[in-house]
Amino acid sequence: MLSSKDYSKMTLDELVAEEKKLKSQKIKIPIALIAGFLVGLAVWSATHNGGFVLTVVLLVIPFLIGSRYSKTLKSLQAEISRRDSVR
Repeated sequence: MLSSKDYSKMTLDELVAEEKKLKSQKIKIPIALIAGFLVGLAVWSATHNGGFVLTVVLLVIPFLIGSRYSKTLKSLQAEISRRDSVR
């Protein structure tokens, strides 16, 4: 879903374009749909004797997806900020 790229080798223009792409709704909507589906499945699992472990796993996965997206965006913004301060 989100690829790990080496931002230190990219130009500033490429970094800004990548940030714009990450912030666009093109990536947010599928992530939100997947997270919502998994949370809904967890609720269904909890109410229909699906088991505690399955429910917890289904609730942890959306958190991990969101956390990875957030870390990717923050590292990209940190690299942009580092390059802007060098100028």
